[in-house]
Amino acid sequence: MASIIVAFPKAEDAKNIRNIIVRNGYQVAAVCVSGAQVLQAADNLGEGMVICSYRFRDMQYDHLKECLPRDFEMLLVASEEILDTCVAPDIVRLCLPLKVHDLMDTIEFMQSAIIRRQKKKKKMPKVRSEKEQKMIDAAKKLLMDRNSMTEEEAHRYMQKCSMDSGTNLVETAEMVFALMMN
Repeated sequence: MASIIVAFPKAEDAKNIRNIIVRNGYQVAAVCVSGAQVLQAADNLGEGMVICSYRFRDMQYDHLKECLPRDFEMLLVASEEILDTCVAPDIVRLCLPLKVHDLMDTIEFMQSAIIRRQKKKKKMPKVRSEKEQKMIDAAKKLLMDRNSMTEEEAHRYMQKCSMDSGTNLVETAEMVFALMMN
């Protein structure tokens, strides 16, 4: 479950929203009354969502959104007039007066989007460092020279060994060196 930060300029409003969210089964990581507090909490958490008002003592919602880490979503709670001026497409908006059902449905929707993004990020192939790629290429070359394999065959062989042993390709390349050099 993604982290939730509740931020309103009045501490009482922020605590009331937090209580509603907690009563409906979610955990709130932080309750803030200023933009600086939100940014500090967001940096510590890494990813999640910010449920906030449009203005704080030290900044407005648009400046806060610009400063938030990339993996944070924003739910802006404000009057209809203020929401009409919000043109940012990546900010979810909820109109006052706030209905608990609407708030919880929106949070559920945002949580689902964050979870989908996390899963998608996990599926992306890991970017290897230059050193790791050189190790893999050298192991493939060694297999090609010693076993008369093509590069594709050597790569497939290393992938199969990697999957069979439950190790990543770099560790498999290291094992190929260890076995071939003895």
